[in-house]
Amino acid sequence: MNDWVIDSVDYIFIGILGFMSFVALWLVLERYFFYKHIDLASFKEKEELEIALGENLTMLASIGSNAPFVGLLGTVVGIMVTFVTIGQSGLVETKEIMVGLALALKTTAGGILVAIPTIWLYNLLLRRAEILTARWEILQKRKRESRE
Repeated sequence: MNDWVIDSVDYIFIGILGFMSFVALWLVLERYFFYKHIDLASFKEKEELEIALGENLTMLASIGSNAPFVGLLGTVVGIMVTFVTIGQSGLVETKEIMVGLALALKTTAGGILVAIPTIWLYNLLLRRAEILTARWEILQKRKRESRE
C-alpha cells in the first residue's frame, strides 16, 4: 500500500470530523442568535413560525447522528491499513499491531466527541423553538382576547 495512503488516513477522517464540528458550531450559533432576536409578533401563521424556527435543525441533527459513523469508518479503514501493512512486511510484531489499532481508534473517539455536544445543543435549540412557539400562541391568544 502506498505510504501516502497510510499517512493520510488519519488526517482525512479527522479532517472530515473537524469540518463537521465547524459546521455544527456555525449552525448552533446561527440558531442561537436567530432565536435571541426573533420578533414573534411578525409571524401571522403558526406554520410560518415553525418553518423559521426549524431551519438548520435538520442539518444539525444529521451531523450529530452521523459523526460516530464517520469515526467508525475511519477506525475500520485504519485497522485495514494496519493489517495490510503487517501483511506486506511479513512480520507480526505485537507493538506494531497495538500502535496501529490504537491510532485507528482515535477517529471513533473523535466522532463521539463531535456527536455528543452536537446532539446536546440540538436538543437545547429544539426545546427553545418549542418555547418560542408556545410564547407565540400565548401572544396570539392575548391578541384575540383584546379584540373581544
